[in-house]
Amino acid sequence: MMIGFIVNPIAGMGGKVGLKGTDGVLEEARKRGANEISGEIARKFLKNLRCKPFFLTANGKMGETLLTESGFGYEVVYHTAEPTNAEDSKEAAVRMQQKGAELIVFVGGDGTARDISSVIGMKIPILGIPSGVKMYSSCFALNPESGAELLCEFIEKRHSLKEADILDIDEDAYRNGEFRVKLYSHALIPHVRDFVQAGKQEYFEGDEEGAKEEIAEYLVENMEKDVLYIIGAGTTTARIAKKMGAGKTMLGVDAYYNGEPVGRDLNEKSILKILEDYEKARIIVSPIGAQGFIFGRGNQQMSAEVIRKIGVKSVIVIATPQKLRETRVLHVYTGDEELDADFKGHIRVLTGYGRYRMVRVV
Repeated sequence: MMIGFIVNPIAGMGGKVGLKGTDGVLEEARKRGANEISGEIARKFLKNLRCKPFFLTANGKMGETLLTESGFGYEVVYHTAEPTNAEDSKEAAVRMQQKGAELIVFVGGDGTARDISSVIGMKIPILGIPSGVKMYSSCFALNPESGAELLCEFIEKRHSLKEADILDIDEDAYRNGEFRVKLYSHALIPHVRDFVQAGKQEYFEGDEEGAKEEIAEYLVENMEKDVLYIIGAGTTTARIAKKMGAGKTMLGVDAYYNGEPVGRDLNEKSILKILEDYEKARIIVSPIGAQGFIFGRGNQQMSAEVIRKIGVKSVIVIATPQKLRETRVLHVYTGDEELDADFKGHIRVLTGYGRYRMVRVV
């Protein structure tokens, strides 16, 4: 069976440096010290394959280099120069489909999914290995390991096909604190339960705002004195800052000390630097609705190094009951397998004023 394999080399570079994406800001990401991450994620995917597919791929960093070092059989069907762009992903996908690929696996984020689905449509299934900053589309495996298992299940015909939503956001608006998600298309994906993430969901039930208010009130009343609080993105976390009487970067990571903001829209480096000045710190995060990711989707600024410095036991997870009804389990993917394993089991999630639920992290 021939499988298409596309790596977007620049996907995810904007995450740790606080750019919330890489579209149109590649040079700025590099100026801030961003490193390419897709190659390492692709290596994990290939390393975990227990089957031996034959790949159709593009030259260089878009696939050929990684397949060569991993020892898989492949044919290069598309050549491009660096740096690559969206048109390269599109053209490579078309060539692979024309050459007989029965599935296209890509390593990237929502932008890559949108590019590939725009030319492939529903002709053949696609499967995303997540390496972007935000992955709201439902065509992604949970992580590279799940993606590897799912590909083998596809080859062994132990799967079903499912229609997935291809979502993307306006990154310019996102960087300015506006959240605009749009459904661009649909795609077929191979589906095995617990290997594929759900699409992001928003919640607008009548008591949703009341639950957010209760969570914020309880947290602010019980915040420890002389402790730094690193607060992640989202409308629920934004309510905490409002309750303190302080502003919040809705889609960024901010820091507060004794009720006062001490850092806005922080990236990984600035979080690590600010932590040098404080003896104790806590992280407050809310999972992405339906997907359930606490870390690894949209908040890569809170890297494995940051979490280790603060401590797993100092992570506070908050979510409204409405969100948890659609979020069966929680996930962590920091890229550090040992740290991710530390979160496995059950974690307390604050759902209201002094009310908690134990939710499984897998």
